[in-house]
Amino acid sequence: MKFFLDSGGFSAFTKGAVIDVYDYCDFIKKYSHVITHYSVLDDMLCAEKTLENQKIMEEQGLNPIPCFHYNEDPKYLEHYIENYDYISLGGMVPVTTKDLIPWLDNIFRNYICDKQGYPKVKVHGFGLTAFNLMFRYPWYSVDSSSWLQTGRFGGILIPRKTGGKYNWQLPPIKITVSNQSPLAKDDGKHYFTMSDLEKQVVDEYLNEIGYKIGISEFNEYEEETVIEDGVQNNYVLRHEVNLIYYRELQDRFEAYPRQFKVKHTGGLFG
Repeated sequence: MKFFLDSGGFSAFTKGAVIDVYDYCDFIKKYSHVITHYSVLDDMLCAEKTLENQKIMEEQGLNPIPCFHYNEDPKYLEHYIENYDYISLGGMVPVTTKDLIPWLDNIFRNYICDKQGYPKVKVHGFGLTAFNLMFRYPWYSVDSSSWLQTGRFGGILIPRKTGGKYNWQLPPIKITVSNQSPLAKDDGKHYFTMSDLEKQVVDEYLNEIGYKIGISEFNEYEEETVIEDGVQNNYVLRHEVNLIYYRELQDRFEAYPRQFKVKHTGGLFG
């Protein structure tokens, strides 16, 4: 198995931690046999520091993927596009989709893509699995922990249906299924309180991909006995279901490179 290694720069920033660039280089070298791609150790507050780390890592014999952050000076993006064939965009996690769209439209239209709308370099999106943003831009790759968070907090993702068929162009439905969830007692907010028809839709999808809701029993002390393993009583299975959803979604994307087709609109007449 091969991995795309995130430097952890964003997590370190949010927790006030410090990652030493030379320690990061040593880690990459130690596990190079399982790491396919790896990001530069990026600095969320200083584009120049990110570029400095890029140079340090290259001096250490490594080839990190450079990172350009939300609202940084475009001169850094231009430098990366001119000198690398695979770059990344970061700093987008705390930014609303409403604010991200005009920023991403601008950099894809005016920097990343050629006049025909095809990307001049491969682009990775950090912390990005917002459905509309994935389909709107010609990413080469994206990552996010949202699938993991969904399963951890008791949910699964299933594709929507239109005309009796799964429509992968629409955002997924998030269904809370954990028998430990406080939503289990709220009408219509949990698998347990759904209508029989709604439950049937969920059951059919799970059955198609080889999973079950599962069966548990609780005694008077709220102690659980698992009768049948399933997504209601096993978070690992929920993670697997959500990974399958994204794997299937990936197969529905147009072959890379995709064309950026969003046209510029503005002014009174667009």
